Amino acid sequence: MKQKFYDLRSDTITLPTRDMRKAMYRADVGDDVYGEDPTVIKLQELAAKITGKRDALFIPSGSMGNLIPLMINGGRGNEILAQKNSHILHYELSSAAALAGVTIVPVEGERGIIEPTELAKHVRPDIYYMPRVSMISVENTHNKEGGSCWSLEELKAVSDFAKKQNLLLHMDGARLFNACIAKGIAAKRYCGLVDTVTFCLSKGLGAPVGAVLCGSTKFIEEARRIRKMLGAGMRQAGFMAAAGIYALEHHIERLADDHRHASQIAQALTEKSWATINPSDVETNILYFDTPNHDAVQVAAILKKRGIVCGPSGEKTIRMVTHLGIDDQDAEEICKVISNCSI
Repeated sequence: MKQKFYDLRSDTITLPTRDMRKAMYRADVGDDVYGEDPTVIKLQELAAKITGKRDALFIPSGSMGNLIPLMINGGRGNEILAQKNSHILHYELSSAAALAGVTIVPVEGERGIIEPTELAKHVRPDIYYMPRVSMISVENTHNKEGGSCWSLEELKAVSDFAKKQNLLLHMDGARLFNACIAKGIAAKRYCGLVDTVTFCLSKGLGAPVGAVLCGSTKFIEEARRIRKMLGAGMRQAGFMAAAGIYALEHHIERLADDHRHASQIAQALTEKSWATINPSDVETNILYFDTPNHDAVQVAAILKKRGIVCGPSGEKTIRMVTHLGIDDQDAEEICKVISNCSI
């Protein structure tokens, strides 16, 4: 009998469901560069409605959704403040510097949450030979900090600080809807506190590709130009947009299942001597655990032999991410494998 593997490397490995594929097949399409793809238009209108923003733009990736605001609102030679473990700082190939001409300044912040007192330390005096801070970027949920979520109070404090300092505020909301489900906060309430927001369709929502960038009408008009500049003018993109529409209409509420599965797995790991984790830190679908007495690569290799595929994230840290492809029975089997695994 062929061994079954449970892939917990990321929620990006999900495959379109049968119904999502049907929606893609049936999509009406046109040339989106001319603004004539009806399904892309429908997706953008839906995204704007959900986030409460005036307009939205379908783009290939969340990384582009972070880069475009940097290019428009950052300003060459300026600085952007972001928590020190942010995706925008560590995992986007220094595109901020290489393409947008801005510097990302790392800011201290426990579990990915930055406070005005820390931000204030990095706002420079207005002297001609010093770079200006022009933007703040927040990440919700925060990938490298274990899927942690912002509260409305925390985000409002940063929003108020940004307004006081005349700074723009961007949200990297790659997993925004995980935060919405975990905190019971509507996307509109989060997004009402920021100037621009991007969210991914291809992570927990289960679409094969794509993200949406949302903001004011003027901002999105310029974003459309920058998207083209970056080589991302898409033609009959409605097939992909249809997957995004289906995801937004059918896959948001089910994110609670992913969160529950992550908590189950975290609990199973607490019972193993080779793993260290605090289950209360698992807020959404991402969990990190330490392997204090073992090399993380070796532990991951042993787990893979037993059917669990996961990703080392440091010498003694491993990341697991639950997703659409892991159901209740799978989660139970994963916990059994962990319980029976000796290292």
